Amino acid sequence: MSPTPQERRAARHGLVEGAPPARRGRKAPITVDVIVSTAFGIVEREGYEALTMRRLATALETGPSSLYAHVVNKEDLDELLIGRLCAEIDLPEPDPTSWRAQITGVCAQLRDQYLRYPGISQAAFASAPANLDTLRVSEGMLAILLAGGIPPQTAAWAIDALVLYVNAHSLEVSLARRRLHRGDGDWVVGRDEMLRRFAALPDTFPQTRRYAAELTTGSTDDRFTFTIALMLDGLHQ
Repeated sequence: MSPTPQERRAARHGLVEGAPPARRGRKAPITVDVIVSTAFGIVEREGYEALTMRRLATALETGPSSLYAHVVNKEDLDELLIGRLCAEIDLPEPDPTSWRAQITGVCAQLRDQYLRYPGISQAAFASAPANLDTLRVSEGMLAILLAGGIPPQTAAWAIDALVLYVNAHSLEVSLARRRLHRGDGDWVVGRDEMLRRFAALPDTFPQTRRYAAELTTGSTDDRFTFTIALMLDGLHQ
């Protein structure tokens, strides 16, 4: 009896199969690697919200049932997608003297991977890490924090918090970019417009009016780096 998709998933622990070379004159066979690559193409062109098993089957010119011979369900596909992105993360050898810069760098790499595909970080929310490539990143982050003298329990929860922030930050940036791409300028406004709006607020918002410059300053990267640093500052307390 052939193994079920669940058995295949357990066997590979999220490792993507290598795609065999396409046969000349024939459609390339459907494999896990082909499914994942096609899914990324859909997300890149249409956004993560467009990615469904039916949409994916259409792109592969097959039926949804053919996909379930390779992936268990949409959650399994999400796990494979995030695993593929995590495989691109370069993990440094933990250094006690530069652990803060190292953990910040890993977070920035993860953010950059997510931002390649609009909204893809949604696939990482509320998912238990089972993919080996995903676990490799958390293992690397844990090693860096431990090298920095962070207690194990604090380090474990810090990884949760850091990854959650990276996911949320990436999703917000992706949504803002999509609105700009669609021309929804009224929803994503520049700093000058925000300053104008804050200045027009009634007197019941005295602090917002007084500190409008502080509230609106800094690039997206500046705010990302600040927040990661803020989280790291509290780890030794």
